Amino acid sequence: MAGYLTTHVLDTARGCPAEGLKITLFALNGVDREVLAEMVTNADGRTDSPILPVERFRTGQFELVFAAGDYLRASGQGAPEPLFLDEIPIRFGMNDAGAHYHVPLLLSPYGYSTYRGS
Repeated sequence: MAGYLTTHVLDTARGCPAEGLKITLFALNGVDREVLAEMVTNADGRTDSPILPVERFRTGQFELVFAAGDYLRASGQGAPEPLFLDEIPIRFGMNDAGAHYHVPLLLSPYGYSTYRGS
């Protein structure tokens, strides 16, 4: 089995999936960052396809950047400015070329959490 990367974003303040949230995936190499993918979450808070699909999967250090501020503003949770949370970067490593990595985000205007999901 070949590896791949997925995510899921849930709006815990509203109790629903976070639809329309932009996500950017970067590969990290020291201080250098390479954009690998940009996607937007669907009505289920997921991307329509893996962020890093089987055919492009590789191991290494990565960063997912969630455009939480844009989502919070669009969903009416964006006042007052400046927002407490705007862009949320999550750095993580993938070292198993055959694994499914799932990095979910639980989001509210004043906090977030993440974990390695399944």
